[in-house]
Amino acid sequence: MLRRHRYIKYLWRITITVSVVVMSLFSCKDKNDNLIAFAYDPDTVPTMITTSVSQLISDSGITRYRIVADVWMVFDQAKEPYWYFPEGLYFEQFTPDFEIEATVEADTAWYYNTKDLWRLKKNVHVENRKGEQFDSDELFWDGKNGKVFSEAYIEIKSGLTELKGYGFESNQTMTDYRIFRPHDGKLPFSETTPADSIQSDSGEVSEAENLMPETE
Repeated sequence: MLRRHRYIKYLWRITITVSVVVMSLFSCKDKNDNLIAFAYDPDTVPTMITTSVSQLISDSGITRYRIVADVWMVFDQAKEPYWYFPEGLYFEQFTPDFEIEATVEADTAWYYNTKDLWRLKKNVHVENRKGEQFDSDELFWDGKNGKVFSEAYIEIKSGLTELKGYGFESNQTMTDYRIFRPHDGKLPFSETTPADSIQSDSGEVSEAENLMPETE
C-alpha cells in the first residue's frame, strides 16, 4: 500500500512537470505572430459528432420521435444547418399517447433544420400503424407541411395488395397516400384499394427541387 502511495506521488510530480512544459510551449506559440489561424468549411466539417445515438425528441412538451443511429453529425454552422446520419437511421414516430405511429429506416439520412425537412436515401423502409410497408430508394418528409413525397420508384405492400410506381405523396403518418405514375402491381379481388392511392399525374411539380437547399 505504501509503495503504491509513493508511486502515485511520483506520477503526480511527473504530471505537474509535463503540464508546466506544455503550458510554456503554448505560451511561446501565443507570442509567435507567424502562426496561421485555423480555418474550416462549416458546410463540410461538423461542429459535433455523436456515436451510438438513441435520442427522444419532444414537440411542444410531448415526446413525438425517437432517433437511433450509429453516427450523428451536426452541421449547425453551415449556411443551411443540417444533421447527417452517414451510417443509417432508425426512426419512430409516436402518437400523443406514446404509441408507435410509424417507423422509418434508411441507409443514409439528412435533416435540414430551418426547413424541417428529412431526406432519406437508399433502402428506405417505412411501416405505418396499419402494417402497410413502403420501400423506395429516396423519400422526403416535409414536417412544415405535414407530408411525405418522392419522385423515385416506390413499392407499397398492404396484405396481398402490392402497388408499384413512380412519384409518391402521403400525409406524414403514411395512412393517406397516392402514386402518381403506377407501374405494375397486384390487386387481389378480395381486397379493395382506395381510389386516391392509384392516381396518375404526369404534370406534378417536383417537391424535392423546391425544398432542397441550393448547395445540394
